[in-house]
Amino acid sequence: MAEIKAIIFDQDGVIIDTERDGHRVAFNKTFKEFGFDFEWDADYYYELLQVAGGKERMRHHLHTKGFGKEINPAEEDELIKKLHKRKTEIFIELIKTGSLPLRPGIKRIMKEAMARGFKIGICTTANEKAAHAVAYGILKEIKFDFVLAGDMVKKKKPDPDIYLLGLKTVNLKADECIVFEDSKNGLAAAKAAGMNVVVTTNSYTEKEDLSKGDIIVTCLGDPEGERGELIKGGQGIDYNGVLGLDQLTAYFAGISS
Repeated sequence: MAEIKAIIFDQDGVIIDTERDGHRVAFNKTFKEFGFDFEWDADYYYELLQVAGGKERMRHHLHTKGFGKEINPAEEDELIKKLHKRKTEIFIELIKTGSLPLRPGIKRIMKEAMARGFKIGICTTANEKAAHAVAYGILKEIKFDFVLAGDMVKKKKPDPDIYLLGLKTVNLKADECIVFEDSKNGLAAAKAAGMNVVVTTNSYTEKEDLSKGDIIVTCLGDPEGERGELIKGGQGIDYNGVLGLDQLTAYFAGISS
């Protein structure tokens, strides 16, 4: 029977519902600043989310739809870097101004983990500056044992590299951790690393095939705020719209015994 010792979070869509009104907005403001006459609407951005990583999404768009003007292939890499740097600055400003609130239950369950002496980490495909703005800004009350960003590994999700690095960082086994993810790419990465996974869906990921998640809910829920709905798993949990750490540790200890 494995004893749970750590909880690990994806960032975008899990800690903050960032994609639609955060990253997408920041990308569009950046394109406008650089003189490009196109925008990513909400539906198209959902398609782009199937490509992991912001720089990779821009490159995909450039190669499939173009930027509306000729881009010298020799200058492509440098342009993508400049665009992504500016996009990150805009995104961080959105975080600092409070435009992107935490999802229900996130801070609560992190505080529960701190009280129990658990390791707490973030494994995200976001860039390091954006990850730190969340972890050490709006979540400054939380003691993180590691914050790993997408550029720290060679392959991004759905490859398991970032979760394997997280395990190595805290010297834990996969079944000693609970991962919180929201997307099929993130779920695939965590499962490939052998982790227990709780999926919290959002408007972009609720229609994806997330069936490999151990527990699937609409959100973690807060007793005095928004409560979640249980979609899959959680047999034996006395569920009332709020998932607590005690419930999850008991559940995963039971299914691994």
